[in-house]
Amino acid sequence: MKRFAGLRLLGPYLRPYRGRVALALLSLLVAAGTVLAFGACLRALIDRGFAEGRPDVLNYALASLLVVALVLAIASGGRYYLVSWLGERVVGNLRRDLFAHVLRLGPAWFEIKRSGDVMSRISGDAQLIEQVIGSSASVVLRNTLMCIGGIVMLVITNPKLALYVLAIVPLAVAPIVIFGRKVRGLSREAQARIADLVSEGAETLDAVRTVQAFAQEDHASQRFGITTEHAFRASIRRIGSRATMTTVVIFIVFAAVGFLLWIGGQDVIAGRISAGDLSAFVFYAVLVASSGGAISESIGDLQRASGAAERLAELRDEVPVIAEPAQPRSLPKPTRGAVAFDEVSFRYPTRPDSLALDRFDLSVAPGETVAIVGPSGAGKTTVFNLLLRFYDPESGKVSIDGVDIASLPLAELRRAIAIVPQEPVLFTASVTENIRYGRPEASEAEVKAAAAAASALGFIEALPHGFATHLGARGVRLSGGQRQRLAVARALLCDAPILLLDEATSALDAESELAIQQALDRLMHQRTTLVIAHRLATVQKADRIVVVDGGRVVDVGRHADLVRRGGLYARLAELQFSPPSVAAAS
Repeated sequence: MKRFAGLRLLGPYLRPYRGRVALALLSLLVAAGTVLAFGACLRALIDRGFAEGRPDVLNYALASLLVVALVLAIASGGRYYLVSWLGERVVGNLRRDLFAHVLRLGPAWFEIKRSGDVMSRISGDAQLIEQVIGSSASVVLRNTLMCIGGIVMLVITNPKLALYVLAIVPLAVAPIVIFGRKVRGLSREAQARIADLVSEGAETLDAVRTVQAFAQEDHASQRFGITTEHAFRASIRRIGSRATMTTVVIFIVFAAVGFLLWIGGQDVIAGRISAGDLSAFVFYAVLVASSGGAISESIGDLQRASGAAERLAELRDEVPVIAEPAQPRSLPKPTRGAVAFDEVSFRYPTRPDSLALDRFDLSVAPGETVAIVGPSGAGKTTVFNLLLRFYDPESGKVSIDGVDIASLPLAELRRAIAIVPQEPVLFTASVTENIRYGRPEASEAEVKAAAAAASALGFIEALPHGFATHLGARGVRLSGGQRQRLAVARALLCDAPILLLDEATSALDAESELAIQQALDRLMHQRTTLVIAHRLATVQKADRIVVVDGGRVVDVGRHADLVRRGGLYARLAELQFSPPSVAAAS
């Protein structure tokens, strides 16, 4: 049905476990059949055991009831284990695949999406799917089978009373259909508000130091409270609609049971049916009624999960902006590291009206060190973003060793580049795991050598557990300079032919900066190095300095030549190197 179309997402994930699905269905059928067998045992117990006063029949009926109970218990336990296993396994695979897919969507996608919303879908929405597979779906199937079987047994036991039951069924189904659509829509809305709540909370906690530094705890709490209230109201609307549906269905079903008891009681008094027949009929009627009530409740769960599945399907169907090449090429071996930007123009998706790079040209020879300088917003970081192929240019070409990077597999391209970002990112892991992040197969000796080259060995060995010390979320236990040195060590360990340094020494004290600069100097002659620096003192030894402004190269040369020629670089140098009074006067 269209209301449950979103659950089609689960088909490919259930298919590999067809055997377990079949066993679960078999267990469900056996359990439903044994429940139906209770009615026959009950009729024999009353009509032949009690009414006729035969102890042997009474003993036989009791023994039959015990056997039926044992089979029901085993079948129910097996069904519970199998469907719970399937729920956990399917949702685990689904989460894994969705997370892997999201990781490949690229920075452009994350500019317009909140990571909290993504994780809410992968966590919360997927949990609803687990509930459906592990509980709700089997409840609906089991109760549907018992409802159908119960109706069949009602017809066999007393056709006249069964007609009354069949006449009441549409009255019980109608509220499910009427309220079902509304519940499904409200479920999607409630999940969206929960995602907003998670995003708001995660964003605030990630910036907790800033929140506290500006004494905005009350304001942040108030904002989170408002978001929580929106989520609460959306959930209450869903709960209210579902509660109304359940109330109406249960009233109709059990009122019908009372009506049937009244009619059946009249027939027993008149001698048209036996007490055993009426007891069996009442048992089946109650079974049909309770099954109908359980179905009405579980249908709400299915509709809620269908809405969640649609949100997960939307995530799965997001197409990566940066696609792998249809006919991939490879870089020459060994890779020399020549980098070229040829008439490259680019706009960020969130700023379509302004060019970040405008017909940008730059050629870097293998082993050359080129510094890129310019005012904020000139396009320096964009050069790195395009070289790493986080984005594709709208025109022009970026190449390495003469090969267009758009034709390279993304993993091969990025393995050829090591980067030290301006804001180093560390993970909740040990020092060794953080340094080894770009090259997991590196030996302990290589990790230690990279740390030493980055002037990080001293403070690492002073940590409580040395290289095995866990750093906490985002390396919160380290100073800014220490985090930067680990990021440098990580890049050095990659041993890539191209090295990107984005203010790599900006967070270091003078002594550490000197030590790292000496280590970088030893490495730069072996690999192509692009350096972004606002502090011009760090780039004076570069082979060339490229001055960028407005997304274009406006000047190229050595430090002394650029200062002598005047222009933008000379003004930047004067602001940084002149005494404060001179800079203010200029």
